[in-house]
Amino acid sequence: MDPADFPAARDLGGSIATVMEQQAVPLDEAGEVLNRSTQRREEHEQVHVICPMVIPRGRSFLTMLPVFLLLVIGVVGTGVVAAVSSDGSTLTNPFFGLHYWVLAVAAVAFVWWRQGMVMVPDGCQALITRFGKLEQVVGPGRVVLLNPWKRVSYIINTTREYPFNAPVREAPTKGGVKASIDLFIQFRISDPVEFVYTLGAVRGFEEKLSNAVSETIRSLIYEQEAAEIYNMVGEDTGRLLEQLNQQFRPAVELTNANITHAEPADRAYRMDLAAPEMVRVAKEAYTYEYALHLRKEQDEGDLVKELATLQETLSAIQADIAQYQAQMDTAVERETNRAEALARQRYVQAESAAKANAALLEAQALDIRAMTAAEAPEILEYRYQREVLDTLEEMADHLPLLVRIGGTGQADGPVGVDFLQLAREMLGERGAELFTDADMAAIRSRLADVAHRIAEREVEIDALLTAERMTVLATGGGDAAEQAGASPPAPAPGIQTDSPEGAR
Repeated sequence: MDPADFPAARDLGGSIATVMEQQAVPLDEAGEVLNRSTQRREEHEQVHVICPMVIPRGRSFLTMLPVFLLLVIGVVGTGVVAAVSSDGSTLTNPFFGLHYWVLAVAAVAFVWWRQGMVMVPDGCQALITRFGKLEQVVGPGRVVLLNPWKRVSYIINTTREYPFNAPVREAPTKGGVKASIDLFIQFRISDPVEFVYTLGAVRGFEEKLSNAVSETIRSLIYEQEAAEIYNMVGEDTGRLLEQLNQQFRPAVELTNANITHAEPADRAYRMDLAAPEMVRVAKEAYTYEYALHLRKEQDEGDLVKELATLQETLSAIQADIAQYQAQMDTAVERETNRAEALARQRYVQAESAAKANAALLEAQALDIRAMTAAEAPEILEYRYQREVLDTLEEMADHLPLLVRIGGTGQADGPVGVDFLQLAREMLGERGAELFTDADMAAIRSRLADVAHRIAEREVEIDALLTAERMTVLATGGGDAAEQAGASPPAPAPGIQTDSPEGAR
């Protein structure tokens, strides 16, 4: 152990001493100075500075000099005017007449009244003296001093509680060991007259307070053992506060006292006091460390066992998951194959049904066309001739260039080329009819059979249309299906139908 390892608490940034001072300031700054505290360095140490009392600055010659100059200028101007004028009209002079003296006296009176107005800050009391004798004590507010012999000598704050730290560097205990104590007190000035004229204002009060605190603290330290000096911090200081109040009442009242620092001043003695405690703390630290080591080993063993149990549980869970996954994959594959087979079967069935329906509709269309041709062969002839004309129109721009030399073989016919006949010949059109009378008789002989087949197929077609409407209603397209089934669309203009009426 090294005594240098046990520095004083004050050396590590403890409380600092308090210094009281009184300042001479203008009246406008008195309130700010009384409620302000600062820190400054004095003799290589920091001190806390408080100012419970100020001496205000009153009237001065410089503030009254401008209005006094008005009087001097008036006297000089009046003398010059009186010397220059011969009729004796000095009082009616436009510059230095009677009105000038009235304004000058009014200005002097106003400035004198304004300089005599004193504003005592809130929470303070002012002592008004005449030739050094106390005349009056006034409270906060405005005070007008028209008497030039009266002045505000002191302004004292009587409501604020000022802090004061009184450190005692070295004082002997009962065993002769040096000790240091810091006493923190708060005081309030209750009677400004007693404070100034009995205690001696700030300087006298600071000196008396420091001496009283030092004497009281030294007597208190002398009653203590050196080993018990640390116990003085924060103890009841009611008796100490009462002793101090008996010395300073009624001028000052101490409202609070507290011991903030107490320790032996000798480092070696502080080390000796700390040695048993350090040994005890070291023993407790070793015991705690050993118990902590045992607890750590026990916790590590329990943790390994719990980890093994959790690993085994995890393996079982993973095995169950793998089994369930295999079952799920098998079930998915089985259901997928079954769904694909069912879909393939339904697709084949649907394709077969569609082909059968298409063949049925195609046969129905052929029979309807045969009946139409049998009932009105002119329709087929008309369509055939229209297709021939359309083809000839397409070939009009692609006909070869022909030149005929000689006549046409007719005596009275024109000489030229019949392009229409030539185009018909190129298409292989001979101008013969599509159906002969025998062909039409054969077709008409089968009309009854064809009509019977058409009627039979209409029943099947109506069943297919009904099933289609039900399917559309089931899938959410009922409105469109009903509209489509209720009114079939009419043929567009210009489109030929297979019925004779449509053809006509």
